[in-house]
Amino acid sequence: MPVEIEQFMCRSDNFGVLVHDPKSGQTAIIDAPEEAPILAALERTGWTPTMILTTHHHVDHVEANLALKERFKLRIIGPEAEKAKIPGIDETVEEGSVVHLGDERIEVIATPGHTAGHVSYYLPASQVAFTADTLFALGCGRLFECKPPVMYESLKKLAALPAATVIYCGHEYTLSNARFALTVDPTNSALKERAAKIEALRADNKPTLPTTIGDELSTNPFLRWHDPAIRKHLGLENASDAEVFAEIRKRKDNF
Repeated sequence: MPVEIEQFMCRSDNFGVLVHDPKSGQTAIIDAPEEAPILAALERTGWTPTMILTTHHHVDHVEANLALKERFKLRIIGPEAEKAKIPGIDETVEEGSVVHLGDERIEVIATPGHTAGHVSYYLPASQVAFTADTLFALGCGRLFECKPPVMYESLKKLAALPAATVIYCGHEYTLSNARFALTVDPTNSALKERAAKIEALRADNKPTLPTTIGDELSTNPFLRWHDPAIRKHLGLENASDAEVFAEIRKRKDNF
């Protein structure tokens, strides 16, 4: 039986996510951006959280850690490389670690780039991944603590997940990402169609997530470093994939 997922908004543009295993009754919170919306989502679903799975140390992902831990006596799990910066952490994980939510296996993928210790969580049985601020819909995270080749390698790992994998990200950045994507991949008909749908969703104040790996591979320029049309548009026909990625990231920083 696949997990049940509740997605909701926190702060100005963060996504909060609850993941519930109906068989065991266990519930994980993916990051803790803000206490009140998380409590409202728990009230709405009737679920009781047993753990927080932290992706990285930024305050907009850990702010409610201590309040939720005090209230629910839950476990806080997060990346070994950032344990000193994650409030209330009980258990650390790294590349290859496995966490269990009932019978559901949660695999940890090290995805540094946005921060040096960022991790993503992948549930192969339910075909879901939580990529926080590494992979966004039509984008990727800013490189605050790492150089472009590090993020490139992280994105390569995520791009290799099955195309049907459903992706939940950390922020509602998709509209801005879509507008930028069209500047580097202007002839992509799938991207144009998706951008129009995103404009409509945001005009109605509806979320643009989740997405899928398949949709990102066909439309997200940060996963399309190999594409001849993008390379030609950037004047980088003979560059390495990592160099193409770095140029796209630089352009997004200045967009």
